[in-house]
Amino acid sequence: MGRTRSRWNSTSVWLSGVALAGVLALGGYALFSGGGEGDEAGGTGAGSSASADPKPSQSYEVPENWTDPKRWAALPRGERTDERGSQVGFPQTAEGAVAMMAAANTTAIEGSVTNDDEQLRIYYSYIGKPDQSEAAAERVEQGAITNGKSIWRSLGLKPGTPLPAGAYMRTHVVGFQLIKESPTEVTAWVLGMETQKAGETAEEKASYTRTLMGAQWQDGDWRLSVEATRHAQDDTQGKVEPEMVAVGDAAFNSAGWTAIREAS
Repeated sequence: MGRTRSRWNSTSVWLSGVALAGVLALGGYALFSGGGEGDEAGGTGAGSSASADPKPSQSYEVPENWTDPKRWAALPRGERTDERGSQVGFPQTAEGAVAMMAAANTTAIEGSVTNDDEQLRIYYSYIGKPDQSEAAAERVEQGAITNGKSIWRSLGLKPGTPLPAGAYMRTHVVGFQLIKESPTEVTAWVLGMETQKAGETAEEKASYTRTLMGAQWQDGDWRLSVEATRHAQDDTQGKVEPEMVAVGDAAFNSAGWTAIREAS
């Protein structure tokens, strides 16, 4: 069956930032994600000290006419795969940092893979070692289990039951907007797309997220960092957040997003 027209969906759940949000919350910070300007369901503001629980806006719908993005980037791939199956080993460039952010925002919950499987993979593969702790890992796991129940309900399933054939929830990054860059720290807004399908014959539904992220160069690779994300929050405080729009929407360009083209 075909995909439904992409739009914000109030029942959609935020997946991509669970791991970093769990770590940030221990330090009194919150990610921005979801919710357009003026939307009551929007994300938290700069410098706020609550755990992130963003929900998408309900008003956006992708237009019928395609507009080519003005800015494209072919992000580099990681040079290897770690023991958890995550792509790592990104080059020490701004694009390399964004590529790591994109990898950390790429999940696939299908078959026997659960949300807590994916979020713990992201935590151990991409959160910087200085920010890892027993308390942080526990918070990530508990948050992922709670979010996992919401995912199952959004698919019309009872939490804890097996996914039916053809059912999935996937996330990936479609655009980004750099905030600041240096050889050792990069901050950016990341535009993600979330797709879900309740079964083989169900239509695929899509929604979008906007997340503020910070990365630091640590031990020869880019890692998500509480300190860098705090810098991103400070640098964006009081500024207009980029509009969440799909690639192909004319507003994608005016919002300042760069579209992602997979490197060959």
